Amino acid sequence: MAGNQTARQKQAELARVLTAADPEKPRWSWSVFAGAGLVLGALFFMASLTPSLMPRDPVMQGVLGGAVAAIGYQLAFGLLRLWRYLMIPEPGARANTTVALTEVGIALVIILLGLWLSHGWQDETRRVVGLEPVAVSHRLTIGGVALAVFVVLTLLFSAIGLAARALNGMIRRVLPERIAIVLGLGLSLWLFWALIDGFLLQRVLDAADESFATLDSFIDPERPAPTDPMETGSAASLVRWEDMGRRGREFVTTAPTLAEIQEFVPEATMEPIRVYVGRNSAKTSKERAELALQELIRVGWFDRKILVVMVPVGTGWMDPGAQDTLDFIAGGDVATVAAQYSYLTSVLSLYVHPQDGIDQSRDLFDTVYRYWTALPKDDRPIFYVHGLSQAAFTSEMTLPLLDVLGDPIGGAFWVGSPFMSPFWARIRDNPNPDSLPWRPQHGNGSLMRVMDQHGGLDEATAPWGPIRLVFLQYPSDAIVHFTFDMAFRRPNWLGPERAPDVSPELRWVPLVTMFQTALDMALALQVPRFGHFYVYPDYIDGWAALLDPPGWSPERAEQLKAIFALRPDPF
Repeated sequence: MAGNQTARQKQAELARVLTAADPEKPRWSWSVFAGAGLVLGALFFMASLTPSLMPRDPVMQGVLGGAVAAIGYQLAFGLLRLWRYLMIPEPGARANTTVALTEVGIALVIILLGLWLSHGWQDETRRVVGLEPVAVSHRLTIGGVALAVFVVLTLLFSAIGLAARALNGMIRRVLPERIAIVLGLGLSLWLFWALIDGFLLQRVLDAADESFATLDSFIDPERPAPTDPMETGSAASLVRWEDMGRRGREFVTTAPTLAEIQEFVPEATMEPIRVYVGRNSAKTSKERAELALQELIRVGWFDRKILVVMVPVGTGWMDPGAQDTLDFIAGGDVATVAAQYSYLTSVLSLYVHPQDGIDQSRDLFDTVYRYWTALPKDDRPIFYVHGLSQAAFTSEMTLPLLDVLGDPIGGAFWVGSPFMSPFWARIRDNPNPDSLPWRPQHGNGSLMRVMDQHGGLDEATAPWGPIRLVFLQYPSDAIVHFTFDMAFRRPNWLGPERAPDVSPELRWVPLVTMFQTALDMALALQVPRFGHFYVYPDYIDGWAALLDPPGWSPERAEQLKAIFALRPDPF
């Protein structure tokens, strides 16, 4: 009996220590840790204002600053628990007010200093990408938005904390204290996420789905259906014009004409073939792939020199800069086929239906490749695949590279491969030791090469093999270079040697840089030839490396770039 009583007394004493419940020991007050949280949050806020990969408008910068400041503020209370768990002595009550006021003063100085320096930091990023300096009002907008975001997130964290404590109080009536704390916190987080994901987010997704569906079905009266029976969407086509989707209708009706192509290839005698199957053209990805093949056969694709299976991004859109340059380089002797799998944006389609793009890409490739392999090898087009951004991800995921070695395709041209693409990640994370950190080369270059707007295709140590894989990535593209481990490890591309379009003033800060780069992904389409905004001059060099057209030279490349410089902006 005495032994059991002693054990209970020890457990009670340990509980008082862990929960800092001993009133006889001097403790820091809540205000001290709130002040420490303000200092840490202010440091995070200041770090978020430093140069980044892409210029930011003041509202987005304020959102980022407020978010990381709120995270820093909450970390201080985590340190409070750790401090008391380690039983480190704390000053008496007299020091609380003085320390807290000092911390608040330090936080204000850091915030004001950060806002003052933010003007020059933002201009440094804008200078690298060739933009004008920001306005003076930039600072006020950042500060106001950051404060609003900080307050909202702090209230949200406080609500989660109150819910956790309430649940903890109920659970510890039947379970030990430590288990109650863990379960209380876990249940409160789950309840808040269920509210956001199951109700609020679903309402947003439903509204977005309805909006994008309406936009996809819109038929522009100024873009009538083709009258040429050899074009997809015409009266003779197997694919109904109404079912092709807005982006599909744009794709098939905006191909370069024979007269335009002859400006670059005078001996050209044909216009390019473009086949597009809309999401509403068939119920399943396999049916859409089979319909695409039958439409290709109807328009005589096997008589062309080049065949390209392209994958659109989430909305069904494909970059005209990539399509038109291909048609010119091929002299019109090319057939391109694509199938839509979604009308949502890439981010939404990955979240709502992550498998749809992969299924459609795989089924289209397999269906066309199976038919292509049955054709005589000396009398069939050269087979290539292409994808931009999310389309590069799905194309890389579904290209059965080992399975096609017996009858290899010509290669692939992947542009802006997202960070989560396994194929790209393998190259990025295992580069040759002597390659540039932002333009990693892998192996001897006979199979794959990485290029950007500054070059890279001539860095191989071996000539091309039977299959050519070309990656086009801009050094300032956060969608390509983002990784979660940059929260605690500096990425290689932020080393002493920098790409020309990455500011030398950009500094790695634990956790903050990860959030900065994540925001850069959302802002990556602001400036042509920077970030995720890929343009025709680099498509031309990439296609030329992949197709190896006869008589190609730097002079020919410049001639075509001059032609495209005079063409209307595709956007």
